[in-house]
Amino acid sequence: MTATVILQAAGGSSMLSTLIPMVLIMVVFYFFMIRPQVKKAKDHKKLVEDLKKGDKIVTTAGIHGRIVDLNETTFLIEVEGGTKIRFDKSAISLDATKASLPKA
Repeated sequence: MTATVILQAAGGSSMLSTLIPMVLIMVVFYFFMIRPQVKKAKDHKKLVEDLKKGDKIVTTAGIHGRIVDLNETTFLIEVEGGTKIRFDKSAISLDATKASLPKA
């Protein structure tokens, strides 16, 4: 009878020793994978909201241009030669106006 009680107690600690590494893996996964992605998305959203007419931008396709018109979800850029192209706001990669300014 005492052998049964000892075996049951050992089984409980085995489950705890399996659970602790799983929790640690999830914590590490959060801090190294999820949290940086959320921060990056928040920074990109702020970048898009701060854009105005006249800003120079670079799209995710690598097209450089100057913003001519802004709508709720799109923007119109003027590239070299006076050509105008409409893009979705999510296609903005970089605000070249702010990137070219020296940091104070």
